[in-house]
Amino acid sequence: MPGARVTSGERVTLRTAEAEDIPFLQRAGADPELRYSLGHKVKNQGQYEISANRNGPDTLIVCLENEEHADGITRIGQVAVMDGHYKRPELGYWLVPEVHGEGYGKESVSLVIDYVFRSYNTPAIGAQAFDFNEASRGLLASLGFTEEGRKRQFMFVDGAHRDMVQYGLLREEWEDA
Repeated sequence: MPGARVTSGERVTLRTAEAEDIPFLQRAGADPELRYSLGHKVKNQGQYEISANRNGPDTLIVCLENEEHADGITRIGQVAVMDGHYKRPELGYWLVPEVHGEGYGKESVSLVIDYVFRSYNTPAIGAQAFDFNEASRGLLASLGFTEEGRKRQFMFVDGAHRDMVQYGLLREEWEDA
């Protein structure tokens, strides 16, 4: 059974990640189209953790509600909020390649931004994207994020050292948009 509904938009629903979602969540490390753009390592189910710790990340599954599956949903991605309880929250997100370019990413990240500003007393949200990940960088820019810095040769990904670009969005910028 899917996790509890956290919030919904016009087309997507964000639900809590549950133990039965682990095989789906592993896709981020197993699918080269996702792994390289995220910098993830391959993990087995035992290495994957859905934290019950109050200070752990908020891991949400991006779902489409439909009648095609036994549980009534189709899982298409993940959004996560790290460090929300004790410093500036950082967003992470991915969608399965089959739905790239259909606007689900913008809707999902927009919903999680609303969720963060409702749930945490924070003046800003951060996010990061590799310099080569134009789609992710474009998504953040379209939602009003500002480039705040660059970590040069941050991680070895797909055979090369890659820069990580840091972004930020202030609460008042989001509310004014």
